[in-house]
Parts: sequence; C-alpha cells; structure tokens
Amino acid sequence: MGIEVCTIGGFSECGRNCTAVRVDDEVVILDIGLEMENYIRHTQSERENLVKLNYKDLVRVNAVPNLDLINDWKDKVVAIVPSHAHLDHIGAIPFAAPMFPKVPIISTPYTVEVIKSILKDERIRLKNRLIGQNPNSKYKLSDKITIEFVNITHSIPHTAIVVLHTPYGKVMYANDYKIDLTPTLGQKPNFKRLKELAEEGIDLLISETLYADHHSKCPSEAIARQMLRDLIAGTDHTGQGIIVTTFASHIARLKSAIEIGKKLDRKIVLFGRSLKKYITAAENIGIINFSKDVKMYSRRHELEKVMRQINKEGMDKYMIICTGHQGEPGAVLSRISDGRLPLKLSKRDLVVFSCSVIPVELNIQNRLELERKLKGKGARLFVDVHVSGHGHREDYRELIEMIKPKHVIPAHAGHQKAEHMKELCLEIGYVDKETFHMMENGKRLLL
Repeated sequence: MGIEVCTIGGFSECGRNCTAVRVDDEVVILDIGLEMENYIRHTQSERENLVKLNYKDLVRVNAVPNLDLINDWKDKVVAIVPSHAHLDHIGAIPFAAPMFPKVPIISTPYTVEVIKSILKDERIRLKNRLIGQNPNSKYKLSDKITIEFVNITHSIPHTAIVVLHTPYGKVMYANDYKIDLTPTLGQKPNFKRLKELAEEGIDLLISETLYADHHSKCPSEAIARQMLRDLIAGTDHTGQGIIVTTFASHIARLKSAIEIGKKLDRKIVLFGRSLKKYITAAENIGIINFSKDVKMYSRRHELEKVMRQINKEGMDKYMIICTGHQGEPGAVLSRISDGRLPLKLSKRDLVVFSCSVIPVELNIQNRLELERKLKGKGARLFVDVHVSGHGHREDYRELIEMIKPKHVIPAHAGHQKAEHMKELCLEIGYVDKETFHMMENGKRLLL
C-alpha cells in the first residue's frame, strides 16, 4: 500500500498539533497537542463549575485534535509518539490516550517526565505504557516500523526530529525546531545523522512553518543569555528588586537567569506551580540541578510566607523568577500586581519579560492589563528580552536542502503562514501539489 498521512490538527490553524501515519495495517500518531487559547477559555469556566474535563467536550470547543478524523484507522494505532514536551504537542494526550489503552506512548525522557507530571496534576491514570528513548536512539516498534529520535534544538529539552523507518521509505517529522549551533543547554543538532538520513533518502518531510515569513535565521539561545546579562548588568538596580518571568518549560532560559542571579549574589527564589513542575521533571532525569542554588515555592501559603519575609529583608537582596509572562490572571506575577499576593513592589523595581507575547487575542489583552498594573506601581518594565525557539525561513531552508526530501508538508500553521513555506519550497525546486502539499485538518495524502 505504501505510506498514507492524515493531517489531523495544526494544519488549518496554529496549535493542537497531531499527524497520523499509516503503514499498511499499522498507524503511528505523532503528537496530540492542545490549542492553548481555546483550552484556557474552556478550562477557566469548567474549573469554576468543578466539571471534570473530558475529551469530547474539548473536541467540541476545538481545544484538542479531533481523532474521529481517523475513525477507520483507530483499531490500527500501534504507538503515540510526541516530538517534545510543549503543551501544543502533548497536552491532549491525557484526554485522548484512553481511546488507545494498549498503545505505548514513546518519546524522549524529558517529554515522558512532563507527561507523567501532567497526569499527576490532572489526577488521570493511563493504562498506556510510557517509554523513554534517549535522543539519537531508535526504537523497533514492529517488523515494519522503527522510530528514530534525532536530536534537534528548540526551547525545551530533549526535542527530537522523529523519523519513521518503513519498508516503503522514511517520514521525517520536524515539528518544532531551530538550527542553534551554540545552545546553552543540551547538545547541538545532530547534523551527522541528518546527513546520513539524507543519503539513505527521505520520502516526506513534515516541517513546522511558524516563521517562514521571517527572512532570517533564528538567533541562538546564547544571544538571549547575553541579552539578559547586558540588560541586568547595564541597568542600575541598586536597592531595587529584580523579577524575571519567562516560559516555565524554557529550562535553558531559566538556567541563564539563575546564573545571573548568582553572580549578583542575590538569593534566588522561584514562584509558581508550572515552574516547579517543569524544573522537577528536568531534575528527575538529571538534566539540571537547580535545587542546590534556588528555592522553589508553589503553594499559596508558602508563597505568602516567603513574600512577607522578602518584604522584611528587602527586595534588593533577591532575584525572583515567577510565572505570569503572558499575563495569565491566575499566575504569580498577575497576583502580585493586583495585591492578591503580599509581595510589595516599589518604584523602579525591575520586571523583565524574557519572552514574547504569544499573538492570540486572549494573551495580548492579558499582557496589556498586567503591564498597566505594574506600571501603576512604578515598576520598570523590560519586554521581549528573548529569542525564539522556532526556526526562521533560513533555518527551514537549511534543513530542507540538507535532507533533500522527495515531498514536503508544512505544519504548525494556518494557510496564511504556510503560503510562505510554499514560496520557499517552490524557490528550492519543489512543485505545488506534486512534491509540495498544502494540507488541511482531516486531509490525507498517499505516497
């Protein structure tokens, strides 16, 4: 029969990434992620009513991929393979995996640890086996399918380009990555293996497309570390507090912030449940050991006690790293800004947003409101102290020209973004609808 691909989620929009690949009578599902804005809107109302979340309701509000699009394949699913631990790639697994109780979930060790943490938070018990595979390793799934995890750089540890080896050829799933030659945590991209795979032949590349309209290469994470250093070293913070907020899953960025805080000889405290969750997952598998340098607090009574102690000793003796970079109303920084937590901000305290605003209306409005409140307290705001974890147009070009796939499918974007990837691929020499395939959710392609 050959290889057949069903693009389930993340092809008509950005988010809820999910792709199914069929090889004869076996199907592998790559990623089962959340559409974050819809998920947040739904869960805020559901939590208030203490209603248990369920998969069908999440499909109804377009928060998770609709696996009914492969109803005729469901009895053929043999593995769920997430590429990395971001929620738009793994966040729907706790709700969807019960449909496939005998199917293993196979991914890199950090990704597996984060899934375990989510399951614990949601009080969900899965029957599925969780199997951790080191980056740059293979897992023989069946006589027809071997899964390979090729190390690539991104903004979360243990991100992999997933390669499915089949009797009919190879499918490469590169759905989130950047080409970072100087990562601040973890290994460089495994170019040696990617070039070997190119020699063996890649039949299909499914690639992220988020920044195909950015005519550049994405700067290294080392640049973000230097941006943080330059900002804090070059700003007079004598007698002032320093608060840093960033993505809780961005372990490399957190590492840079902690190193800077240590050089300032400040006590470093981390506030927030999601920070503790992602850091604990990384410590459990030995990627980092932040606990020797910092204290982490996530429960309300702990936060209040430590914040009163900080008020007493003086903010200038501390660097605070906390949740709330998108202005989420329930996150620590928002609760500080409107007085729901007792930490006292003073005029000229530094608040550093080492992140970008995810460009959806909910986040934009939440951030504007948070910034308004912080300015009202006299804080000095520093925003966009950040480089992306996603490649730009020239990163995509580099990967495509390196591996020379016969076919390309753009992912992780709606059609407006994917049009820029189409333009790039046609420039390289691909032919629209013959070797370059613009897909939609629910569409199938037989190779």
